Amino acid sequence: MDSEGKLTIVPLNHELIEDINLTNDYFELYGRVVPSLQSGRWSYTEVLFEETGETRFPDDNLDWSEYINREDKALFLAYMNNTCIGQIRIIQDWNRFCYIENIAAKKEYRGSGAGKLLLNTAEEWAKQRQLIGMSLEAQDDNLGACRFYVKQGFILGGVDTLKQSYHPNIETTLYWYKLFKYAMD
Repeated sequence: MDSEGKLTIVPLNHELIEDINLTNDYFELYGRVVPSLQSGRWSYTEVLFEETGETRFPDDNLDWSEYINREDKALFLAYMNNTCIGQIRIIQDWNRFCYIENIAAKKEYRGSGAGKLLLNTAEEWAKQRQLIGMSLEAQDDNLGACRFYVKQGFILGGVDTLKQSYHPNIETTLYWYKLFKYAMD
């Protein structure tokens, strides 16, 4: 699939379905994003935890064939040395955004450029469909992910304080957006 050390992104096919949940590793919880709305604009501060922890999302069990060769949704996998190290799952949302349902990278490959390349692939997919940007949601206690999204050009566009009510450690769901330049003209 790829040569030594080369990172490649491939669209999901039936043979690769078994690789999807391989990227679902634990991630560190070391701080929280604290959002603030002032004059209609979101900003935030960061609060670092005294004690760090880690968590992992449950594996997704979807009908993965629905993400193969579709116009309105896709799943791309990142490979290095024939090992699946990341994934991004996207849909064309009702509001003309490319909604990122999931993005993940194996723990030992975080910082390798896989996440950035997966986001670039999703952006290209979205622009081919004349969508106006990309959106995703993250929990306020996933500071590492939020920092990554900001570094990739996402801005905080909204919050929901009730969505994660069942989860005692998550205070707020954060909604991140990246508008494409042509959409802002």
